[in-house]
Order: sequence, then C-alpha cells, then structure tokens
Amino acid sequence: MRKILTLLALTAAPVMTGSPVRAEVVAHPQADGQALDLAEKAIALRSVAGPGNRTADVAALFRSALLAGGFQAKDIAITPLGGTVYMTATWPGSDPSLKPLVFLGHMDVVEAKPADWKRDPFTPVVEDGYLFGRGATDMKLDDTLLIASVLELKRQGYRPKRSIVLAFSGDEETEMRTGAALADRLANAELVINVDGTGGVTGERSGKPEYFAWAGAEKTCLDFQLTVTNPGGHSSEPRADNAIDRLAAALLRIQAYHFRPELNDITRAYFTEAAKLEPGAQGAAMKAFAADPADAKAVAVLRADPAMAGRIGTTCVVTTIGGGHALNALPQRAVANINCRVFPGHSRQEILHELERVVADPQVRVTDVTEGAVETPASPMRPDVVGAITQAIDGIYPGLPVIPAMKSGATDSMWFRAHGVPSYGASPLFIRLSENFSHGLNERTPVAAISPAVDYFLSVIPALSH
Repeated sequence: MRKILTLLALTAAPVMTGSPVRAEVVAHPQADGQALDLAEKAIALRSVAGPGNRTADVAALFRSALLAGGFQAKDIAITPLGGTVYMTATWPGSDPSLKPLVFLGHMDVVEAKPADWKRDPFTPVVEDGYLFGRGATDMKLDDTLLIASVLELKRQGYRPKRSIVLAFSGDEETEMRTGAALADRLANAELVINVDGTGGVTGERSGKPEYFAWAGAEKTCLDFQLTVTNPGGHSSEPRADNAIDRLAAALLRIQAYHFRPELNDITRAYFTEAAKLEPGAQGAAMKAFAADPADAKAVAVLRADPAMAGRIGTTCVVTTIGGGHALNALPQRAVANINCRVFPGHSRQEILHELERVVADPQVRVTDVTEGAVETPASPMRPDVVGAITQAIDGIYPGLPVIPAMKSGATDSMWFRAHGVPSYGASPLFIRLSENFSHGLNERTPVAAISPAVDYFLSVIPALSH
C-alpha cells in the first residue's frame, strides 16, 4: 500500500517534474503500483552480460508475478541459451486458429559502473518524481508495465480472441542470440509490438506531450574492417607506400562519400508529419525531402543535422583504428572498423561492394565482420496497428500527433522481420529527449509516465487481440 500511495503522489507531481498532462485520469492503482514495484526489483538484479549475469533472476521475477496474476505454469517457459535466458508467457486466446500477437521486450541491460554514477545503478531510487537505475528507460520499466497491464486486463475479465505471447530476450544489448531464438520459435506470429525504448516526446520546457512516434522500420547495423598490409621497414627509410597513409586516404574517401538519399513508406510518412511540428528551414526541408528525396537543398539541410542525417539513407563512419608495431618502424599493418547503419532494403554484400568502390584501392581489403545482425525490410503500414496505436494515444492525449518513424539502432524486431513477421516499436513511455539516458549515466524515467503507459496498454492489447 505504501508503494501505491507513493506512486499516486508522484503521478500528481507538477509539470516541472516532466510529467505528461493528461486529458483524463483513469484509475488503475494496482497495475500502476505493480509496474513500479516490479521495475524496482528488476533494476536491482544486475542482468549484464558476463560474470554474475542475473538475467535468469529477472525472468524468475517476471514468472512469479505472472503466476500470481493467473497465468498457468505450463504457459510460461524460461529457456537457457549461451550464458543467459529468454522467456515466453502465453495467454491463450479463445480462437486457436488465429496467429498469436507477440509483445516483445528484453531483460538484459548495458553495463554500468557504480563509480561513474551519482547513485548506484543497480539500487533503484525514486527521487524528485523519477525512477533512477539501469533499465529505468531501457527497458525494465517497459517490461513491467506490459506485465502489470496484462494482469490488469485479466482482473477486469478480458479474454483475448487471439493468443497473446509476452516474449523477453536476454542478450539484446550484446549478442542478440536470444532474440533470434525467440523469432525462430514465434515465426508463426501475426505481428509483433516491440515495447523497447520510449515512443513519446515531451516538451523541454513545458513537460507536456508533444508527439508520439512508433517505429515500423530500423536500420541494419553492419561492421566492415578495412585492412592494409605492407612489408614495412626502418622508419629512417620512408617509402611512398605506407600502410597507415594508405588506410588514412581510404578513410577520408569514405568520410566524404554520401550514400543515396531515399525514402520508404515509413520514412515518407515520418517526414511528412514531422515537418508540421518543425518550424523554419528544418521543417521546410523535411517537407521537401518527403516530396522528392533527390532535392539537393533539402538533403543538405537535413544532412547537416546529426539527428536527421541517419534518417535519409545509409551512413558509414569509422569507429576504431589501429596500426603499426613499433615507434621506429614503418607499419606492416593498419586496420579500421567502419560501422554502417543501412537503410532497409539493402544487403550487406551490396554495402560491402559500394565501400570497395568508394575506397577505390585494391590494396585496402574490405571484410564484413558483422556479428548479430540481419538486414530486413520495413514493416507495412498496417491499418490495424496504426489505428490501435493512434486510438490509444488519442484516448489519453486527445489530438496529440502520432507519427511513424525508423529506428537508427538495431533491436530484436529485426529477427522477426527476417521471418516475414511485421514488427513495430511502440513503447508507451513519454520523456524529454534531453533526459533520455539509455545506455548512459544516471538513467531515469518520470514515475508520472507510468499511469498513462498502463492506459496505453489497456487500449492497444485488446484492440489487436480481439
């Protein structure tokens, strides 16, 4: 009861805490309190890859909550894989002929060093209207919001027509093998709603919701190694052919190169709608680009903004470099890693060949060294999905813009899209962009975002499973 009273008090906090302003407050204190309580317990479990990984304990925590809420033990599976686990929990539908609806998340988090944080990252703290701790944003709170909302629907007597599967991977932040295993197991799904991350954006000054973005596509993360080898020699006898010089020249050619700007249905809709929210030259460029991706003036404006550059096409940048073996010797070897974020629809082989053309030097070997990624197309703009998300947000914040988007980073959705299962990123959490510290220091999320997030799930889950 203390936890619920604390949550309700924080939910009523003033706008200065970053809490979204809602048109109507819907009471579900048990679900709100359970989401926070489970999130705190999950954050306290250090589910980081490597020694001491407690992802299995997070799965056990989730299992206990689901069993206490009415799930049958036979419908919950926790499967070990490669030093971690993944988990599924099925709420059987009344019509077994229908393909299941999957809600996807992950239980692992990025490493956090306590010495770098103001608060211990694995000791959850509710302070000043925020839940602090590793996983508060990415993404243990999202997981527990989903669980608490499903159990709330069970208490309300809802019975899905389509089976609902809660799927939680255990190494999304590292090797992503469990996400691939889940996709293999659930390849017969009708569609996937991935609740990873935050979908809602609140104003930096007002703290009020400004728009909600759902993701129907994501760029593929690929790594290519550039390698130059050379006989080397004594540094007192410089030669025209130097491995580091040759690699540097290749890197500068890649830096100067721009991949073709392009659109798909998701990004065209994003630029069209987002342009209405963006004033000045940026908004005009977004509108022009949506109409014509070959518009050089619009492309130049968007490319100048790092947040926009990755949305208009494939990007490749150097991320690591190494070379030489002694301070007084010509280098015998120089290597660099090129990280590419590839626009949907292009294969890794296609990008490799394009890099080879850009490098234009047969002595620079380009090798695909990608691990844990697969290229996938964008998911279709399904009216049922778009309608369910829009209806849910409009029911909480009437008239709030709801726009499609493409993620720049990789998620477990890619494994499902590779199986031909449409997957959509749609987390209900709202946060200021400046306060999104996923993977960073002092990660936190407004506690006031919990109650409207439950509202969202109580609308979306029935809408897609009836």
